[in-house]
Amino acid sequence: MIARLFCWMIAIAMASLTQVASAEDGYDLWLRYRPAQGEAAGRIAAQATAIVAPGTSATLTAVRAELQRGVTGMTGKAPALSDTVQQDALWLASSASTPALPVKTNGLGNEGYAIRSVTKDGKAVTLIAANSDIGLLHGAFHWLRLAQSGERLDRLDISSAPKIGLRLLNHWDNLDGTVERGYAGSSIWDWWRLPDWKGPRYTDYARANASIGINGTVLNNVNAKSDSLTAPYIAKAAALADIFRPYGIKVYLSVKWTAPMELDGLKTADPLDPQVAAWWKAKADAIYKEIPDFGGFLVKANSEGQPGPQDYKRTHADGANMLAAAVKPHGGIVMWRAFVYAHDNPDDRAKQAYSDFKPLDGQFADNVIVQVKNGAIDFQPREPFHPLFGAMPKTPLMMEFQITKEYLGQSTHLTYLGPLFEETLTSDTYAKGKGSTVAKVIDGSLDGHKLTGIAGVANIGTDRDWSGSIFNQADWYVFGRMAWDTGLTAQGVAREWATLTFSPDAKVIDPVVAMMMGSREAAVDYMTPLGLTHVMATGHHYGPGPWVADLARPEWNPVYYHKADANGIGFDRTKTGSNATGQYAAPVAKMLDKVKTTPERDLLWFHHVGWDSKLQSGETVWNGLVHRYDRGVAYVAGMQTSWEALRPYVDAERFAETQALLGIQHREAQWWRDASIAYFQSIAKRPLPADAAPPAQTLDWYKAQNFPYAPGHH
Repeated sequence: MIARLFCWMIAIAMASLTQVASAEDGYDLWLRYRPAQGEAAGRIAAQATAIVAPGTSATLTAVRAELQRGVTGMTGKAPALSDTVQQDALWLASSASTPALPVKTNGLGNEGYAIRSVTKDGKAVTLIAANSDIGLLHGAFHWLRLAQSGERLDRLDISSAPKIGLRLLNHWDNLDGTVERGYAGSSIWDWWRLPDWKGPRYTDYARANASIGINGTVLNNVNAKSDSLTAPYIAKAAALADIFRPYGIKVYLSVKWTAPMELDGLKTADPLDPQVAAWWKAKADAIYKEIPDFGGFLVKANSEGQPGPQDYKRTHADGANMLAAAVKPHGGIVMWRAFVYAHDNPDDRAKQAYSDFKPLDGQFADNVIVQVKNGAIDFQPREPFHPLFGAMPKTPLMMEFQITKEYLGQSTHLTYLGPLFEETLTSDTYAKGKGSTVAKVIDGSLDGHKLTGIAGVANIGTDRDWSGSIFNQADWYVFGRMAWDTGLTAQGVAREWATLTFSPDAKVIDPVVAMMMGSREAAVDYMTPLGLTHVMATGHHYGPGPWVADLARPEWNPVYYHKADANGIGFDRTKTGSNATGQYAAPVAKMLDKVKTTPERDLLWFHHVGWDSKLQSGETVWNGLVHRYDRGVAYVAGMQTSWEALRPYVDAERFAETQALLGIQHREAQWWRDASIAYFQSIAKRPLPADAAPPAQTLDWYKAQNFPYAPGHH
């Protein structure tokens, strides 16, 4: 054994001499399986001399292939496949195929797993146990994650099961190949050549998602086209479902409310019309005939011009329940989005989803889950948690995060979203007293719901690196990991991702994680400090536009949100204003109604305060705004310095790309800072703090900038 380990160490050491020099384009994501370094290679080889996973299912075939791929990549030698347990083998067994397992699988459900270092017939083995082949798949990916991270593999005692049932990506992909709010190229779904051409990227997509616990994907944009429900497109979706099925991933479809009218000439889409209900039932039957494990429908209705049941004076519950009845015989579900805001210019857009949905609590069918964005406006750099969380105890609520960074620098800014996710999930709704966190609402534990879910708007495209940059991959990764376990910390997942993506070496991990952990807060500082929101340019949402005031609807204009005037800045959402604070549980509302008890990060979200009002630091609101803008820009400059120091440890291709993007981010952070200060100073009429530089250009210059071809423009 010692001689064998020594040989492995020599071989890996020789391979590592050229590792940094070899280019990587990011396609392999966190499943790189590069040669392990030092003792880690020997540990992997010693614990994976063979793979014992008997069975013929497509999932077990995928498990064996993944383990062979991983171990071979990390050690240089493929492990043998065996039907019998042998010394130092990876033994995968489900409770169904091996009832007398030495590890209990109670409580693991259909997707969970246990990993134990055990002795079987006198042989030391690593057992991955589960109740299903899908559980074994998740367990195998966990073991590979440990192996890539250089962890010890001979004393394992791990149990893991998902806290949330539905863990989905929402693709805002269109049938013409474009992606709404996509910043990583075109759609990866080649609708034109499906169902015949099924390229390897689809399998790699499934592998990547399964590796982080994602178990569903909505294939098309919530701004759906009726064509998605025609027979040719159902066949295309079925082809993808066949590829994803071995990896435990179901497909779902977004639907357009008026599809019965557009496709088959019905005169109405009234959900209470029997012909409409019959049409949807027949459509559901047709889909399930082609895709037996089809997940169900996602619906955007009566929002941003999309049709819906309210067009017929029906409620959202009326609409959702009609669709739910169509898919229920097949085990399907309906995800009904709560992102609604009317066109009748209400006093506060932030209140509308609550106003529409709170009265409907308890009226939805048991296979309906209401999908709620993390905040009440629209995926802003920072928003307080949505007041619907904790306000609908009789209705399952599903979290909707945005992984694609529509408002956080799009594809070019390094703004790690883990802290945003963690901030939201750990927010306390006080719905049933202290400790009623958002995470407990969506995992069902607060109100006893069995139907639970979380969705992330995907940042995936045809770019070789999948997401527009290497660091954007971390946002996809952390979404999946936190969807599986809402108790994980953003920092812990960042370390995990950095280890898998770059190196287990602390010289790399520590500075990379430090960069990541402050990056989103830096963006808040240079874009929307102190609770400002929705101040981006309109349409493409690229760059600053706090001056925009000429759009048709008030709530489309940034001036509607910051309300800056000669006296101060901020949106009064207290009892003296729109009373949006009244939508929160009493302890939260009481806290937010007072300036002194409102967290400073949300100050201008809930209060209109004077320019000369004092912050906790003792400085004025005006000076505090300026200093936060400067702090954000300085952080990006610091990331540039940190990244430059990593040049010897990162391959040239990924280093150069990140270096270039950090340069763009620094330039654009400065632009955000200068344009915002120029505008707000024109209103506040206050001098800049003595340590702050004036904007590089005049306010008129910033207003004149125009970007008709910016990504995401519509």
